Amino acid sequence: MSPGELEKWLDSEESRSVGWSDGAKKESAKGGESVGHHQGRRIVEIKHTKKADLTDDDYADMRKVAAYVKRHLAQGGPKEDAETSRWRYSLMNWGHDPLKD
Repeated sequence: MSPGELEKWLDSEESRSVGWSDGAKKESAKGGESVGHHQGRRIVEIKHTKKADLTDDDYADMRKVAAYVKRHLAQGGPKEDAETSRWRYSLMNWGHDPLKD
């Protein structure tokens, strides 16, 4: 996803409706930001950084994102309703829309 697409997605209610926070399943009543949502904001930050200015932490975060996306794509998505699935929404929080492959 482009930085603009990801920023728009992260502002959506669907984006905030999925993910894990502090090692426990996020519940809307508890509020807080999920790990994936936070990582999405971090991805946008990295994508707006010049390559020469990337730090070791930036590269470590990029490896984490690549591993997450690879792992979840390998699981495969739901056979039905993939477009509105929690699986897709979670991947989109991490900057990857599996329906655009």
